[in-house]
Amino acid sequence: MPQPVALVIGAGDATGGAIARRFARGGYTVCCTRRNLDKLQPLLEQVRADGGEAHGFASDARKEEEVVALIEQVERDIGPIEVFVFNIGANVQSSVLEESARKYFKIWEMACFAGFLTAREAAKRMAPRGKGTMLFTGATASLRGSAGFAAFAGAKHALRALAQSMARELGPKGIHVAHTIIDGAIDTEFIRTNFPQRYALKDQDGILDPDHIADAYWMLHLQPRDAWTHELDLRPWMEKF
Repeated sequence: MPQPVALVIGAGDATGGAIARRFARGGYTVCCTRRNLDKLQPLLEQVRADGGEAHGFASDARKEEEVVALIEQVERDIGPIEVFVFNIGANVQSSVLEESARKYFKIWEMACFAGFLTAREAAKRMAPRGKGTMLFTGATASLRGSAGFAAFAGAKHALRALAQSMARELGPKGIHVAHTIIDGAIDTEFIRTNFPQRYALKDQDGILDPDHIADAYWMLHLQPRDAWTHELDLRPWMEKF
C-alpha cells in the first residue's frame, strides 16, 4: 500500500515549506505545489535529504482544470490524500481609493477561490474513504479588516466562512476541517528585508517561527475526533489581540 499523502497547496519558503517538512518527518509522502516548479526544488531536496519522500507540482490553484488534473495525478500516481493544507497568502496592501477591480479580484482568486477549488477536489476523494484532515491558513485579516487591506480581508473572511461550512458538512463524514489564525509577523525573508525593526523582535520570540506553526498543524491532524479543534489562533506573546 502506498504511503498516505499530505498535499500542501502553496508550499512557500516559510510556513508552507515548514508544514511539508513536518509531515514528511511524520511519515507522509508530501506533495507540494507552487506556480513556479523551480522555486520548489530547494524544499524537495531538503525533504529528501532528511529521509522523506517529496513530489513537486507547478499548478495555478485558481485554474479549475489544473486543480482537477493535479488531484487526479496525485491520487493515481502517488497515493491517497489524507492531509490537505491550503496555504496561499495574497497579502497585498492597497488603499480602497486606489484599488483596481482587476487586483481586487485577483487577490480574492488567490486567497479564497483557489481554496474552494483545491479543497473541493480533495474532499471528493476523502469523503468516500471516511477520513482526512483539511487545514486552511488564515490571518489577522480573517477576523478584522485593517485600513489598506480591504481586498485581502474580504478574501480571508470568505476563506474562513468556507472552512466553517466545510467543517459542518464534512465532519459527520469523518473529515476534520480546521482553520488557523496566524496573527503576527512570520520569520521570513520578506519580513527581514522590509520590516527590519519587526524582525529584530525575533530574539525576543516576537515573531512566529514557521517550524512552530508547522508543529501546530501536525497537532491538529493528530487530534481524536471527540476533541477536534476547528479554529486555532497562533501569535507571539507580545502581539496585541
